[in-house]
Amino acid sequence: MRPLKIITGDSATGPVLQIIGDLDHYTAPELRDVLPTLGLRPGDRLVLDLAEMHFCDSSGITALLAARNHAQAADADIALAAVPANTLRILRIVGLDQVFPLHEDVAAATRP
Repeated sequence: MRPLKIITGDSATGPVLQIIGDLDHYTAPELRDVLPTLGLRPGDRLVLDLAEMHFCDSSGITALLAARNHAQAADADIALAAVPANTLRILRIVGLDQVFPLHEDVAAATRP
């Protein structure tokens, strides 16, 4: 198990959260705890950079959905960037690739 590290940054389109490590049953609450601190505004795009996420279980997927719900409540958008192949496979199997906008990298996800 790799510990989770979340680095918060900003872009022209809104906040960017870099998710590093494992997003699982034990660490998913950390992502949920960060969401209310973001100060999303209507029209912003919350980008989750998953390039360094090593593992994501069902609790992690639920935390990603919580981030989406948080963005929608703020009348903002959300995008996932650099989704690892193993997580992308899960998103496709359960149809969440149709729910989350997916981008190759943060640069593409933060393009206005």
